[in-house]
Amino acid sequence: MKMANPYLPNWEYIPDGEPRVFGNRVYVYGSHDTAGSGKFCDYKLKVWSADVNDLDNWICHGDSFHTRADRDHESDTPWTDGELYAPDVVEKDGKYYLYAYIFYTKGCVAVSDRPEGPFKLLSQYRVPAMYEDDMDKGVFCDPGVLVDDDGRVYIYWGFEKSYMAEINPENMYEILPGSVRKDIIPAGNGPSDFYEACSPRKIGDRYYLVYSPRVGSRLDYAVSKSPTGPFEYGGTIVDNGVGYPGGNNHGSICNINGQWYVFYHRMTNNSVFSRRACVERIEILDDGRIPQVEMTSLGFEESLSPYRYVPADIACVLKGGCYITERNIFERPVVNITDGCVVGFKYFNFGEDYSGSTMEFSAKIRGCGARGHVRILIDDWREGMEIGRCDIGMDDGIIYSTVRCVTGRHALYFVFEDKYGDVWDFAKSSFENRPICEFEGFVFSK
Repeated sequence: MKMANPYLPNWEYIPDGEPRVFGNRVYVYGSHDTAGSGKFCDYKLKVWSADVNDLDNWICHGDSFHTRADRDHESDTPWTDGELYAPDVVEKDGKYYLYAYIFYTKGCVAVSDRPEGPFKLLSQYRVPAMYEDDMDKGVFCDPGVLVDDDGRVYIYWGFEKSYMAEINPENMYEILPGSVRKDIIPAGNGPSDFYEACSPRKIGDRYYLVYSPRVGSRLDYAVSKSPTGPFEYGGTIVDNGVGYPGGNNHGSICNINGQWYVFYHRMTNNSVFSRRACVERIEILDDGRIPQVEMTSLGFEESLSPYRYVPADIACVLKGGCYITERNIFERPVVNITDGCVVGFKYFNFGEDYSGSTMEFSAKIRGCGARGHVRILIDDWREGMEIGRCDIGMDDGIIYSTVRCVTGRHALYFVFEDKYGDVWDFAKSSFENRPICEFEGFVFSK
């Protein structure tokens, strides 16, 4: 299986991804979630990278920065042991600078000779006293940094209100007096108003600010002719809550070998935590607009093969209350599948010019003591063509069915139905939807 969404290994949780191309590699800098945790982020940062010509093979460079000591590292922050949130990294004059937000305390800048780190503390942010109140007492929430073509350096940040300022390029941590600007993106109650997650990019002569808006689970963007704004709202790039259990969103855009991508995250474990790194292809039009893209199972691929085992956790559509959970380091099934639940994947290339009219479908499930069946549809889960169905028994195992052969590129949906419908729950004195099975993966064969 090629690296679909999520594109990092199953056991890795890197939300808030900031993609950067340095040399011939693309690096992803982000927060680090803990599987099954009931909160965002932990006390370390990790770095992953891939060759720009081989985006299916990501390498972990290990931990890059810490606010708490662990078995292999000392703490890098003697003034705090708070959680590390949403970093960014930029290159300036051959050095790589890490900008970190540390929960409920002053963030800091760290430096390395290598893009993968490890990063050594350079300084806390230096803020003129007169600006402390304007800058939330020095707490830079979700910092994003831009090194402009003329060598000037700008930092963007904020929670519920957006800010930006200019950084002294001689030391990379001092805010220049008189450079602070507030509300560079409107703040209020509108669905597109700023909430958090600033990420700046310069593309041609336009300055983009990717951010998370107040309403929904989207990544939106705004555009300006100047790094200091004003920024005008552009639209939504991706929404991780369309047909999927959504939550917060944070990420950015990156050009890799001439193709633009949006990096973002989505949730697991039936919570807004345990966030995993995802990516979609996007297009930037000549007029600067970025059309919204749908959430898919593709990752960096243009299509996936249905003839290789497909793990259920790359599903990009989950309807009816089912969700992906981590059972252990190897297994991430879709669970809580009840009557009417939909599990969908986009997109598979079934190929062309096949002489037969049927093919075989096999799926790995865990039984939940119920009986039912699963309908297999292409293109749309409500009105798409049903190419087959499988009976589901009470026990664990492999279910099989002969299905109609299709060709070409299609989305694939599984609609689950309980053979007996709702059952009476004596404890609740009501009819309840019961779990039918847990879905681990599938494959087609000819």
